Amino acid sequence: MVMVDETVLADPDRLGAVRTAKHALPALPLAPDALARLAARLLEAPEAQLTLVDREGVLLAGGQGPPDADIARWAVSAGEAVQRADPPSFLAVPVLDGAGLPVGALAVLDPAARRWTGENARILTELTALASPGASASFLASLIDNLPVGVIACDADGDIAVVNRPVRELIGLPADAAPRLYPTRATGALFDAGGRAVPWRESPIQRAARGERVDTDLVVRVAGRRERIITATAQPILDDDGRRLGAVAVAREVTALRRAERFRDCHRAVEEALNVAGSAAEAAPGVLAALGTTLGWPAAELWLADEDSGELSVGGRWCAPGRGLEEVLTFTPIKGSGITGRVWATGRPIWVPDIADSASLRTPLERRRAAACLRAGLRTVLAVPVRDADTVLGVLTCYGDAPEPHEDLLALLLDGVAARIGVYVALRRAEALARQLSRAKDDFIALVSHEMRTPLTSIVASASMLGDEQSGLDEESRAMVDAVHRNATSLRAVVDTLLDLAGLDSGHVALRTEEVDLAQIVDAALTAARPHAVANGVRLRHERDEPLPMVGDPHRLRQVVDDLLANAIKYSPRGGDVEIELVERAGMAELTVADHGIGTPAEERDRVFDRFYRASNVRHQGIAGKGLGLSLARAIVDLHGGTIRLSGHPPHGTTVLIRLPISPRP
Repeated sequence: MVMVDETVLADPDRLGAVRTAKHALPALPLAPDALARLAARLLEAPEAQLTLVDREGVLLAGGQGPPDADIARWAVSAGEAVQRADPPSFLAVPVLDGAGLPVGALAVLDPAARRWTGENARILTELTALASPGASASFLASLIDNLPVGVIACDADGDIAVVNRPVRELIGLPADAAPRLYPTRATGALFDAGGRAVPWRESPIQRAARGERVDTDLVVRVAGRRERIITATAQPILDDDGRRLGAVAVAREVTALRRAERFRDCHRAVEEALNVAGSAAEAAPGVLAALGTTLGWPAAELWLADEDSGELSVGGRWCAPGRGLEEVLTFTPIKGSGITGRVWATGRPIWVPDIADSASLRTPLERRRAAACLRAGLRTVLAVPVRDADTVLGVLTCYGDAPEPHEDLLALLLDGVAARIGVYVALRRAEALARQLSRAKDDFIALVSHEMRTPLTSIVASASMLGDEQSGLDEESRAMVDAVHRNATSLRAVVDTLLDLAGLDSGHVALRTEEVDLAQIVDAALTAARPHAVANGVRLRHERDEPLPMVGDPHRLRQVVDDLLANAIKYSPRGGDVEIELVERAGMAELTVADHGIGTPAEERDRVFDRFYRASNVRHQGIAGKGLGLSLARAIVDLHGGTIRLSGHPPHGTTVLIRLPISPRP
C-alpha cells in the first residue's frame, strides 16, 4: 500500500521549491531525458522517470510517460528511497533541492518482479544529485540574488518562483518564504503615481504573466520605512516556440532621480511664487506648498527674522489638508533650543532622521515637542537656514511622516530652495531700504530747497537793490554786495534745479508737450551759447537746415540742449571744437554733442547721471560744477521716452548721445 503524506505534499515552502525547480531543470548540464535514460541503463531497467510533484499533480520532467503519480508522491512523502519487488516493480528516491526540500522523484520501473539492492538505491540517489536544482542553480541563484536591481519571476500560472534580495529588502521579506509571502506583502505596499493602491492582479508581474509588457513607476510604502520610488519593467518569458513559460519583472530604485526631477518642477514653482509676490510672507504659501508636494512631506514652515529685533516669527506655514497638523505645529522657536532654534543660532542645517530617537534631542523641551509630533504621526525633521551671505534671515523647516535617513541630494536640493528664498528676502529688504532712502533724500532736498528758496529770493533782491549805483555805497562795499548777489543767484539756481528734479521724479511736475521743431530748439540754444564759446576760444560746429518735427516739451528740451552745450564748452580746451549733429534715424531723433576735452573715465560714465556726482578727473583738476546738469537732462529725456548715453570721443573727449521718439508714447 502506497503511503502518501498530504501535509508534506502541501507544504508551502516545498511548493515554492518545486516552482523554482521547474525553471532550473531545463538548464541542467545533463538534460532531464538524458538523466532518466542514464538511470535506466545503470540499473538495467527498461524504464526510468524524473518527476516533479506539484500542488496540482505530478509533472514528467524526463523519461517516458505517462508519469506514475503514486510512486512519485510516495517517494516525496517518505523523503527516502521506496521500492516494490512484486510486479510491476520499482525503485524510487526523492529529488531534493539545495535546502533539502523534496521536489520530485527519480524512479526506475520494471514490469517484472525484481529485488532492489541497497547498491541500486545508492546509485539512484547519487544520480539525483545531477537533478538537484540547488546543485546546478546555486550559482545562478546567487547571481540573481546579488544583482543591484530587484528581480521577480513567476511561472505560467502566475505563481511567484523568484524574489531576489533587493526586492526582499525593499518590502521586508524573509529569504526562506519570500515567494510565498510576496503577493500578500506587495498588495499593501505598491501604489501608483496617483497614490492609489495597486491590486495584486494589476501588479507588473501579474500583468506580464497574462502576456503584457509593462513599464511604469510605482511608489513603495512599508510601515516604519521611508517611501521609495521604483521603475518596474515586466515582460512574459517565452520558449523557442513562443509559448509563455512565465514572466519576469525588474525593479530599479529611482527615488533620487525622481526627486531631482520633481525638485526642478519645485524650483520653477518656487520661482513663480516669488516672482508674483510682493513680500516673502505673500510668497510663503506657494513656496511651502511646492516643497511639501515635492518631498511628499505633510508640513513645512518658513520662519523669518525681524530686521530690527532679529527675533524669528512665522513667515508662512503649509500643512497637508485633512491632517490637523495646524493644531500641532504651534511651536515658537527659542534661539539655541529645538530644531528650528538651533539652526537659527548656528546657521547650520539639522537633519533628524527619526524624532523617536531621543539621542538627537538635547533638552526636555525638545523631547516634549517630539512627543507632540509623534502623536500627530510626524517622524522626521529637516531644517535649513535661509541666509544672505553670513547673515541668517530665517529658517526653512520641513516635517516628514516616516523615518528618513540622511540623503545628501535631498539636503542639497532643499538648501538650494532656501538659498533662493534668502536672495529674494535680501533683495526685497534692499529694495525697501532703497525706497526709504530715496524718499528720505527727496523729502530732505524738497524741504531744504523750499526752506532756502524764500530767503534766497529775498537776499538776491536785497543785494540787487544795494548794488544799485544810487545806493551810495563805496567801491569796496559794492564789490561785497556784488559777491553776495552772485553767490546767492548761483545757490538759487541749485535750489531751482533740485526742486525741478524732485518734481519731475515724483510726477508732481508734468511735461507740457506740443508739436515742436527740435532743429529750431538746437539752433536757438547754439545762438545763445556762442558768446560763451567765443569767450572760451571754442568753436561750435553744426550744419542742419531742414527741420526735425516731433512732440515734446520745448522748454524742457531747451534745458537739456543748453546743459549739454555748457558742459562741452566748459571742458573743451581753447582752440577746441564742439561738434553737434542732429539726425532722424528709424523713427528716432538723435542728438549728438561731442567735445575734445578731458573726457570721463569709462568706469564712471554711468554714475555721472547721479545727483551731485562729478567725475574724479574733474574734481582733481578743480573745475567748478554742481553735478546736477546731467541728472536733470536724464530725468527730462526719460519723461520723453528717450535715452541718454555717455561715451568716449577718441583720441580724447566725451560724446553724449540722446535718442528721442519723434511720436509721443501711446
